Amino acid sequence: MRTNISILGCGWLGTALGKRLLAKRYIVKGSTTSNDQYNKLETTGIQPYYLNITADSMDIDYANFFNTDVLIISIPPKRVQNVEEIFPKQIKQIVDYIERLKIPKVIFISSTSVYECKNKVVKEDETGNPEKPVGKALLEAERMLQGIQGTKTTILRIAGMIGAERNPARFMAGKSEVVGNTPVNLVHRIDCVNIIVEIIEKELWWEVFNVCATGHPSKREFYTKAAVVGNLPYPNFVEKNENYKIVDNSKLLKKLDYKFEYPDPIDYLKELEEWIYRI
Repeated sequence: MRTNISILGCGWLGTALGKRLLAKRYIVKGSTTSNDQYNKLETTGIQPYYLNITADSMDIDYANFFNTDVLIISIPPKRVQNVEEIFPKQIKQIVDYIERLKIPKVIFISSTSVYECKNKVVKEDETGNPEKPVGKALLEAERMLQGIQGTKTTILRIAGMIGAERNPARFMAGKSEVVGNTPVNLVHRIDCVNIIVEIIEKELWWEVFNVCATGHPSKREFYTKAAVVGNLPYPNFVEKNENYKIVDNSKLLKKLDYKFEYPDPIDYLKELEEWIYRI
C-alpha cells in the first residue's frame, strides 16, 4: 500500500519536497492559503487543499487532508505582535487533529532560532533561551508536538535556507553596519528536501536534528561573494563584536549518514555563478 504524506504549508520548501515525494511514488497532499498556489499545486500532481489557521479557528475545505500516514508541518510563525501566544494556539488546533485521527508520524519544521546566541557551538540537547519571540514560539510548538501520546514526532531545526537560483545577497545588498566577522548558519533547500525524505524512509522518529551546512563562512566572505555573483551593491561591513552561534550538524551526519550536496554555503554561490555565466 502506498504511503500518504500530507504537507501542511506547501510554500518554497513544501512544494519542492512534495514534488520529490511524488517522484518516489508517495501519495502527496499539500495545503496552502493562496488561490494562486492552489492552482500551481494542481499542476504538479500534489493534491491541493485550502487550509488557513488562525489563533481561534481552522478553515479547511476537506478535512481528509489529515487522513494521512505522515504529517509534515511547514508553517513558520508570522512575525507579528504576540506571536508567542498566537503560534502555539495555531499548533494546538493541529495537535487536536493529530490526536483525534491518531496520525502516527509527524515531522515539524522548526528553526535554529530556538537557540540563543552565546558565542558557542549549539547542539540539539540544549534547551536554549531564544532572544526573539519567534524562537520562543517555535520552542513551545516543539514541546506541544513532542507531547502527543502515540505519535512519533521528529523535529527539524533548519538554518537559513538558500537555493533554487535565488541569490541571498538581495537580503544584504547595500545595507550598512553589517558585522562582517560573524559566522553564518545556512543550508541549501535541496539538502533540506533530501534529509526529510531520508528521515521518512529510514524511520528516524522521536528525534531532534539540526539541519545546517557544515561550513560556516563569515558574513563578509559569504555576502561579498553573493554580491559579486548577483552584481549587487556590497553591504557596508564593520568589524565589531556581535553575539553569534554555530549550529552543529554532527548528530544528523552520524544518525542519518548524510552527505550534504552543499557542505559549505560558498559551494552554492560558486555553482550559481557558473549558472549565471552560462545564460
